[in-house]
Amino acid sequence: MTNREQEILELIRKKPMISQHDLSKTLGITRSSVAVHITNLIKKGYIAGKGYIIKDEEFVTVVGGVNVDIVGFPSSKLVQMDSNPGKVKISFGGVGRNIAENLVKLGIHTKLISAVGDDLYGHKVFDEARLIGLDMQDSLILKQQSTSTYMAILDEKGDMNVAIAHMDIFEKINIDFIKQKKHLIENSKACVIDTNMPKEVIEYILTNNKKNDFFLDTVSTVKAMKVKDLIGHFHTIKPNKLEAEMLSGIKISSKKDFESCSEYFLNKGVKRVFISLGEEGLYYNDGINKSHISGNKIKVVNATGAGDAFIAALVYGYYNDFDINHSARFAMSAAELALSHEATINPNMSVENIKNIMK
Repeated sequence: MTNREQEILELIRKKPMISQHDLSKTLGITRSSVAVHITNLIKKGYIAGKGYIIKDEEFVTVVGGVNVDIVGFPSSKLVQMDSNPGKVKISFGGVGRNIAENLVKLGIHTKLISAVGDDLYGHKVFDEARLIGLDMQDSLILKQQSTSTYMAILDEKGDMNVAIAHMDIFEKINIDFIKQKKHLIENSKACVIDTNMPKEVIEYILTNNKKNDFFLDTVSTVKAMKVKDLIGHFHTIKPNKLEAEMLSGIKISSKKDFESCSEYFLNKGVKRVFISLGEEGLYYNDGINKSHISGNKIKVVNATGAGDAFIAALVYGYYNDFDINHSARFAMSAAELALSHEATINPNMSVENIKNIMK
């Protein structure tokens, strides 16, 4: 594809009903030239025919956060209010980006809509995305803004002890920007949303793309409250126990409470509910099948990316028409694979390795 054809294709992606006249004005070329380029795009198979129906492989869109992750690992028991010997790792993360990279590793064409600063880290994020095959061309690059940074200190067990999140840049993602991505979201096989996005943006996406199936990553108890009144718009949700309690108003103290809490979400319109219980496993319910499954006993190296791997695996299961029982076990195994490596995203994440754990 030529550079000019790429420009025309991107304009058509953003506005499928754009006229050849408007294309010529936007690009500063003649209408006849536009017609020639479109004919070539049809011949090459990028456009399916009249009305600019673009032929694409199926893809998943993730709307969420991109961070620079700075994580500290103590060499022994973490001592508060003191300098602890250990290791520091710097990597690219963020809930949305982590889910997206895991999806790429599972072989799914993935597009990420996010925002980064026009700074060193922002450019590195894009370089890394190109390297791994993650499509970030629809993300914002903002001048005079710092790329979001997440700094965490883990304890000797690999669990997060404390963290600071500098994520102001995501407030720059507004409705006017997301309107330009409507065609992208509409044509997604599935769409994942994390609650780092502004509430009004999440609401706009959910209420203006009603044919899509949306997956929710709650991120945290505080951020999860953004979607309390929107929860029924999601196809699949994966809160932890505390987030499920806060969103439903139901205190969970027994197995019966898990059922009641999950049914609250199902009655709101959610199709699949997965409540993460940490070391105690997972409870799931789709209104027909419901169960509690325990996780395998494994050594936790880094718990930071387990939830992101879990969501990515749920999307993979949906993408491949898994039933909820298979999806739950596949996602649990993906989370266990993530827990076993010090990197937030296990470089060994793959469908084959997940299946090996399931065995």
